[in-house]
Amino acid sequence: MAAKSNAKKILLVDDHPVLRKGLVRLIDAKEEFQVCGEASTAADAMALIQSLSPHLVIVDIGLPGTSGIELTKTIRAEFPELPVLILSMHEEALYARRALRAGAMGYIVKQDAIDNIATALKEAFNGRRYLSPVIAQQMQQDGLGETATSDPISLLTDREFEIFELIGKGHEVREISEALGLSPKTVETHRTNIKEKLKLKNARQVARMAVQWLGQQAV
Repeated sequence: MAAKSNAKKILLVDDHPVLRKGLVRLIDAKEEFQVCGEASTAADAMALIQSLSPHLVIVDIGLPGTSGIELTKTIRAEFPELPVLILSMHEEALYARRALRAGAMGYIVKQDAIDNIATALKEAFNGRRYLSPVIAQQMQQDGLGETATSDPISLLTDREFEIFELIGKGHEVREISEALGLSPKTVETHRTNIKEKLKLKNARQVARMAVQWLGQQAV
């Protein structure tokens, strides 16, 4: 597609090609926006930001290796004026709070991206945060705002939370270290911190709680 004059350039970062293609069609259908590039990893995304100078980046929260949350932190540190929108399959406010704390301008649930992606982009470019309706409703109901939560899992750092999720999905320490580019010793340290923060006795209890927590989120 030919470049649109005065259109805001959007970089898409998602490891699912089919979803990216759908988003490209949605975004390019709007005269004021145009997708300038696509990436499937955090490393590729940072390289494209350097070469394409997008006006906004849409990041999938579940990227392989470096997560969307960690990528958002990196983008905000290196390009503080560049807005980021998080795209996520998770309909839980806990994930949205982590995204906002990382510096994202908004959190879009994938299930309603078709209806709300254009609105989210417009809000971000106007300097306002955007939350998918289901997330905004949760935050309003719990009355705890964007950063607080009564869920004990919120005590975990973003990296600890990422490892907690992978443990819940049945991954062993070596698998987690390879997936996240960390040493096994570092993963073990994070697991120990998780155990202490959640007041658990051993790694087996951490795994059991992680499986149970993920099961609750899937309901």
